[in-house]
Amino acid sequence: MKRLIAYFSASGNTEKVAEIIKKTISADIFEIAPEEPYKDSDLKWINPLARCNKEKIAGKDIAIARDVEGMRNYGLVFIGFPIWYYGAPNIINTFIKQYDFSNKKIALFATSGGSDIVKTSEKLKPLLGESANIIGAKRFYSDTSREVIEEWARQMTEK
Repeated sequence: MKRLIAYFSASGNTEKVAEIIKKTISADIFEIAPEEPYKDSDLKWINPLARCNKEKIAGKDIAIARDVEGMRNYGLVFIGFPIWYYGAPNIINTFIKQYDFSNKKIALFATSGGSDIVKTSEKLKPLLGESANIIGAKRFYSDTSREVIEEWARQMTEK
């Protein structure tokens, strides 16, 4: 089964986890990057006028810089992101809406200092579609060991 790791990383934490997973399970990797890159000031969540806050409140789709080629060929897709306001950033919703995840296995992973991924997983399920199978969802801290990430990735490939 062909595997893909698709991730959005604002500060680099999610990218580090995605790279560890890639090396562990031998998968293709795709960065979900916004068409208009984020500046540091866009990500200052303590500023109510920051771009990340405006996007989350507005619930709007975020234009993505490029598309995954051959998405239909992947049977297992890891989707990674930081948790923003107890959920996935809007760019993840946009990414999911762009593709057909019917009959695919989905493993969600997130990076966060405190928020859990349980509610995020529940919120993404309707976007993924009825026949998409979320086989796992895991939150990692920035200091999670490589071994813990590798073990989780291997478990997801066995489901």
